[in-house]
Amino acid sequence: MKRYLHEIEVAGIILLFVGVIIGHIAGSQYGAWPCGAGLLLAIMTMIYKAWHWKEYERENKRNIIIVLGTIVLLYIMILKL
Repeated sequence: MKRYLHEIEVAGIILLFVGVIIGHIAGSQYGAWPCGAGLLLAIMTMIYKAWHWKEYERENKRNIIIVLGTIVLLYIMILKL
């Protein structure tokens, strides 16, 4: 897994964006599956990197900042509704 970790992460992010785009174009029911698969792949890589903290410390700190920023943005979007 370590050998293909970056490719799995990129594939997950691409699937996530494809799912979001399909969700906006064709409806949320069609975009949910690729989006869910992308999230699953991205979360798997984050968990693997968190498990091996010493080796991926810099990337883990970046991922924590990205996740916190995403949570703040989603919270702001919910408050605007």
